[in-house]
Amino acid sequence: MAEVRAPDGVRLHVETDGTGDPVSVFAHGLTNACTELAAFTPMAPGTAVRFCFRGHGHSEVSPAGTYGFADLAGDLRAVADAFGATRAVGTSMGAGAITRVLGEEPDRFERVVLLLPAALDGRLPEGSIAEFDRTADLLETLPLDRAIEQILIQSGRERSYEVAPWLRELDLALWHDLNPVGVARAIRQVVREAAIADRELLRKVSAPVLLICREGDSLHPAELGGVLADLFPNAELIMLGSEAELVAAIPQLVQRVAAFLV
Repeated sequence: MAEVRAPDGVRLHVETDGTGDPVSVFAHGLTNACTELAAFTPMAPGTAVRFCFRGHGHSEVSPAGTYGFADLAGDLRAVADAFGATRAVGTSMGAGAITRVLGEEPDRFERVVLLLPAALDGRLPEGSIAEFDRTADLLETLPLDRAIEQILIQSGRERSYEVAPWLRELDLALWHDLNPVGVARAIRQVVREAAIADRELLRKVSAPVLLICREGDSLHPAELGGVLADLFPNAELIMLGSEAELVAAIPQLVQRVAAFLV
């Protein structure tokens, strides 16, 4: 385990797997931590660097107002630069941070994987923002265990457990290292921001980009995969039909990502 300082001094928790080149940085999604992408790192070639964004997992909580995509991109860039990463893998918010970096530095990474991208140059619908705000409210007002229980109930997620009981263990594992203060602050800011100012900037990225998306996810719309596949000049899109299909395909996706990162 290691620590890296973000440009504004925030301490970021970092974990590494493997040694040597290539070096890949792994960026997690909103509310999660560096463990979210741990399934991908043991098979990644060379060195895999996982970190927690500010306010998430074991990283330092920064003041409210410092959780925009510019801040998150700064976290990502600081870790990537510290370890000499030439590849980047990100899911959801982490994918948004990667696109922010690529918009500013199109040649920063030699290979990129975006898993369930959620944001581009537009805002979430007001209904989705209100739902995220309710999540932040719960994290700020209830003990963590009760907050997580209420979040799962209000989101309707518990109905999914009747069909797929294993999803509950997956959800609870992803929330294991949740920092309620930092995550609530991040929620209130990042869901109101666009990841990148102008999507056309991504046409300047010459590196190969692997996109992994799925149908039926309003927060990570399948349509965004098609948009990104058109924007990136050298993109490959993998589209899964459902969450169950995505989870079942994880062993194959891990192998595909590992081979892509070589």
